[in-house]
Amino acid sequence: MAQVDYPEPVKVLIAQLKRLPGVGPKSAERIAVWLMQRGREMTGPFSEALEKAGELVLECGTCGFFATAEKGCAICDGLGRDDSVMCVVEQPTDILPLERSGAFRGQYHALRGKISPLDNVGPEDLRIGELVARLKRGSYSELILALSADVEGEATSNYLVEVLGQVGKELKITRLAQGISVGGGLESVDELTLFRALEGRVGM
Repeated sequence: MAQVDYPEPVKVLIAQLKRLPGVGPKSAERIAVWLMQRGREMTGPFSEALEKAGELVLECGTCGFFATAEKGCAICDGLGRDDSVMCVVEQPTDILPLERSGAFRGQYHALRGKISPLDNVGPEDLRIGELVARLKRGSYSELILALSADVEGEATSNYLVEVLGQVGKELKITRLAQGISVGGGLESVDELTLFRALEGRVGM
């Protein structure tokens, strides 16, 4: 007796959903069934929005953020930004928390990842060449490294410091301060975080 399974279109949908980051087999199945149960009222607008995003949203060739052919890049084409400071992040999505904080109004550069030999990601797979070219063209006085505080992020930061030291321009390279989170106590802080908090202490 043949085993009962979902119809082929649903199985195809589940297979596609499983390809999304953070979505496992069970989650993909739940999402697919939820969409199917709501019918065209939900799947129609959902598929239309997905198709439009795929067609209209581009990667900005300069900073790596999301852009559209019609309106361009909100960062590179934005007014009132400080063109003397650039913040380097791993992914375009890392730009939004910095923007929402209101603390930074300079330029950005998304690397599209970080150096990770275990994942077969080397410097040549990142947008490092584009970064060097931008620094040579522009008149930047400071470059802020806002990368992850893990092993891969540290390796990427160290590599960038080495490469950018050969750009031949007077450029101050800094990194985001790391330490104890707001509302956190010392008893829940690991040794490395505490070490960096002490190293990065500021005057009162």
